[in-house]
Amino acid sequence: MIRRALITASLTLSVALVPLLARAETVAIVGGTVYPVSGPRIASGTVILTDGRISAVGAKVAVPKGARIIDARGKIVTPGLIAAATQLGLSEVGGERSTNNAASHGPIAAAFKPWYGFFSESAYIAPTREDGVTTVGVVPSGGFISGQIAMMDLDRGTATDMLLRAPVAMSASLRSGRFDGMYDDETAGTPNTAGNEIDNGPNSRGEAFGRLHALLEDVRYYAKHRTGYDNGNLRGLATSRDDLEALIPVANGIEPLVLQADREDDINWALRFARDERIRLIIAGGAEAWKIAPRIAAAHVPVLAGAMNNLPTSFDTLNQRHENLAILRKAGVDIVIVGNTGGGDEATFNVRNIRYEAGNAVVAGLSHDEALRAITLAPATVFGVADKVGSLTIGKEANVIVWDGDPFEFATRAEHVFVRGHEIVERSRQDQLLDRYLHLPPTRN
Repeated sequence: MIRRALITASLTLSVALVPLLARAETVAIVGGTVYPVSGPRIASGTVILTDGRISAVGAKVAVPKGARIIDARGKIVTPGLIAAATQLGLSEVGGERSTNNAASHGPIAAAFKPWYGFFSESAYIAPTREDGVTTVGVVPSGGFISGQIAMMDLDRGTATDMLLRAPVAMSASLRSGRFDGMYDDETAGTPNTAGNEIDNGPNSRGEAFGRLHALLEDVRYYAKHRTGYDNGNLRGLATSRDDLEALIPVANGIEPLVLQADREDDINWALRFARDERIRLIIAGGAEAWKIAPRIAAAHVPVLAGAMNNLPTSFDTLNQRHENLAILRKAGVDIVIVGNTGGGDEATFNVRNIRYEAGNAVVAGLSHDEALRAITLAPATVFGVADKVGSLTIGKEANVIVWDGDPFEFATRAEHVFVRGHEIVERSRQDQLLDRYLHLPPTRN
């Protein structure tokens, strides 16, 4: 019995040490052009990775004895890319409801934590990581207040292993699609099982701002009278206890509200609303944000936007243009590049295309350095994880990419992908399909 117990304990210890041993490798990436993002470019630089973190960066860095050396001469070294607005891991097969965990239900779903439904074995993770994306923002959809946002590292392991920080923000929407078509007209005003009318959410922008104001007032009132709530002595409140609790950091200005808005007027009203309510605001979408760029900059409100669209997809986006990001940055707005190709696929199986969004932003006037920052350090800063990821800085997680050329060029490949110090080498489903069909057997007549 003692011998069996010792064997069991030994095996358990060995299994527990596997990830620790994997992290213990020291790697020296030498001779490449290093873009720390947090500082100037380093020609013929060296990056040292030790125990899953960046331990040294510079032009004259001694390579530790026994380190595995990666020759990066003629290559480019950057931090892992961050795609800040995705539903990666939440939506696997569009036609199969059981694989879709992105959408909340009802107009107010502030307590919704979509990362609990994250699928760590999603087929879309491998190609995303293969193209240099090492961190993603997981954003819910649906309703007026859609739910909470999390940041995930695309390391191997389970969803709990991948979780970087959550929640980092609350998601809400003013897009017209939320008022026209998001809710079934047949249910409007009909009673539910409790005999009350079903709440289908706000029907107009004016109502949306009014309800958001009332909701924040209820949150602050609830926070001061929890005992009264428990005793059933409070007046009626706008939503459930769980939703009220989830919104307290937003109402107190601690956690930002990510508001999807495209029209110039919507964005302008949102700026005023955030100022009056003393909440932290992030604009997502922002198709017409360029028209009031100085006002956004003065309000210190970041904007999440893409660079691929210049044709209107709705009345909200009549004035969108490719130069949006360049104009915003020139005015001093903190920008984060996200996918907005229009079909929604950039949020799921084409998350990897974030570097092409950045490349198109450069074509439209954004500097190369600013574009790289907008998919690395900028999203990390906006969502409060810059202490962990986003730049090649000593002490941060070793999320590092070695590219064989400019990462914004279509033909460039990521030769080495490190996530938390692990070099991940795998073949995605796309690679397997390419191998299968690249050389087809001759056809018979």
